[in-house]
Formats: sequence, C-alpha cells, structure tokens
Amino acid sequence: MFTEPFIQDKLNKEAGWIEVITGPMFSGKTEELMRRVRRARIANQNIEIFKPEIDSRYDKVKVVSHDESSMESKVVKSPIKILDQSSKAEVVAIDEIQFFDLEIIEITKELANNGKRVIVAGLDKDYLGKPFGPVPGLMTTSEFVTKLHAICVKCGGLASFSFRVKPSSEKILLGATEEYEARCRNCFYAENA
Repeated sequence: MFTEPFIQDKLNKEAGWIEVITGPMFSGKTEELMRRVRRARIANQNIEIFKPEIDSRYDKVKVVSHDESSMESKVVKSPIKILDQSSKAEVVAIDEIQFFDLEIIEITKELANNGKRVIVAGLDKDYLGKPFGPVPGLMTTSEFVTKLHAICVKCGGLASFSFRVKPSSEKILLGATEEYEARCRNCFYAENA
C-alpha cells in the first residue's frame, strides 16, 4: 500500500496540475496568487510569474494587488510566449488571465502536462455578469478552483460581481475603484436590469 508521502512525492516530481483563482474585482485574487508563489519560494521551487501586456494599471512589469503588494513578473503579449519563457520553471503563475485569448487554455494544459504546477488568477465574469474570456474553460480543465468573494459596497453582503461605475460599452476597461465596485447579486442586478 502506498503512503501519503509517496503520493505527495509523485505529485511534486512527475505530475503537473492547474489551479484557478477566480472571483470579482477586489476579492483578493492577485493576493492569493502571490501567497501561493511565496510558499513555492519557501520550498525553493523554480518559479516564473507572467502577466498580460494589456495590464498596466499599477505597474508595467510587476504583478500588483489592489493593496499595492507586488512581485516581479514577465510581461507577455501572446500566451505562446509563456511556454517559451518557462521551460525551467516548476511553478508557472499567471495573473489577469482573463485578458488572454482562448489559446491560454491549451498553453496551461501543455504546461501542466509537462509536469508544472500552473497557478492562474482572473475574473470569472465581465462587467455584464457574463463569463469572461478563457476563465470558464480554464475552470473545467483545472484540478483546483478557488472562488473568492468581495464585500458588496452597497449592502455589505457577499459580492461575486464586478459592477462598472463609469458608463462604457467597451468589453475591457482597465481600472480599479474609480471604475468598478464589488456587488452582491441583488445590488448588481438592481442597477443592471
């Protein structure tokens, strides 16, 4: 009979997997991604962190959370660049995954199939409450999904929606508290009806 340490040893050395961290704006997705990366660093694992070129809100190069915690990252325009730049990594972390096209699903699968731990973070829904980019597909191909919640700014309830404060029909509108608020289901649909 195999013991748990044997199974863990096999997981660490041979099998890769995908972890998805998702939820609305202001739920702590980037903070959770960075927490997992810090733990991998403690374990002396080789780590590469990526973010899409489009995300320049707080810093052009660093992954930055809303509370201004940050980590150095590699900025990529295309998901294929992640494969090119992570060949030696044991852990590949990707923030703001919703801004990549659907090719990112195949890229993360290939990374995991090559024995890498892949940690991704991104919005699951857009400002209309509809599935956002590749995140739903990533959720179905991953081994682990962590759904985070924020606090509704209107009622203090459990928020799972990102409400766009500024009127715009653009699918992608980069921003933070000036452009978006976390809302619960009732408060989101009360203004988006």
